[in-house]
Amino acid sequence: MPSPVFRTRAYVAVVVFALAGLFLMCRQPKWQRAEGLVWTTEYHISYAGPAALRDSIDPVLQRVDASASVYNPKSLISAINSNTSSVIDPILTLLLNTSKQVHRATGGAFDPTVMPLVNAWGFGYTRGTPPTDAQIDSILQFVGLDKVSISNGLAVKTDPRVQLDFSSIAKGLACDEVGAMLSRGGAKNYLVEIGGEVVTAGVNEQGRPWHVSVDLPSDQADTVVHNSAVVLRMPAEPRGVATSGNYRKYIESGGTRRSHIINPRTGRSAESDLLSVTVVAPSCMLADAWATALMVLGTESTRRMTENNDTLGVLTISASPEGQLIVWSNAAFARLVEPQ
Repeated sequence: MPSPVFRTRAYVAVVVFALAGLFLMCRQPKWQRAEGLVWTTEYHISYAGPAALRDSIDPVLQRVDASASVYNPKSLISAINSNTSSVIDPILTLLLNTSKQVHRATGGAFDPTVMPLVNAWGFGYTRGTPPTDAQIDSILQFVGLDKVSISNGLAVKTDPRVQLDFSSIAKGLACDEVGAMLSRGGAKNYLVEIGGEVVTAGVNEQGRPWHVSVDLPSDQADTVVHNSAVVLRMPAEPRGVATSGNYRKYIESGGTRRSHIINPRTGRSAESDLLSVTVVAPSCMLADAWATALMVLGTESTRRMTENNDTLGVLTISASPEGQLIVWSNAAFARLVEPQ
């Protein structure tokens, strides 16, 4: 018969084992969801993590807003644009450096200093009649990313009239920043979607790859109907997906529909034959920037520039003279398309 001491040790061992098992069960990742509004659009986030990270999401979005929102009069970018401060933080540094990278790669098709033109055309935070040719030529004198640099933590402008607008990539950056926060919090599987821009990593709740649908263009700017062009089967590595189009946001003047995408080289609404461009990239910020630039470049230039690109997956949707949709993608994008 075992001694009382042996029975006591056995009992303690069982208790310790049971508590350890309970601890491990509590630490197992649990699927959680968060939804909300930011920048007049919705966000939807799903993640599997050992802890609830909901309270950490809004602070990330607020930091991006406080740095890069031209609609926030107290943001750093607003202070730089109004010449009341030149201080630049890590978020603005990343945005500016990424912008310069895509600017160089696309021959100037992407340029956040286009902001005065965006406002002049009525697509920014000011409204008015379309500018005259003389007004456009005058504004173009202080448009150009070469007119902004960083020195000792300050944004240096060669002309005080230069203004920056990172709206075309800020949502992408916000997706990346939320994804990075989730990863730091132990969530290796997640999907972050803000206003149609998406970042994914790992797998979904069923243990399968994330699937992202790409919408067909619609001629109804306020439509809530989404018809899918293709569905992407996302890799486990973090990837960003962004779509830019001229079919939802535009103005009509004199019977002419003008896209909100301004060609920074001409100062005028981009006369692109593209209806939409979707880009898959290592980050959503890059996907955002490239999608905007490719909309400016148009179908043929986009195909020449990205056909053999293995880093960027690119899908273009354009219209034939007969009104039929023409869908094209490079090989990097085609590899991600879920078979029908």
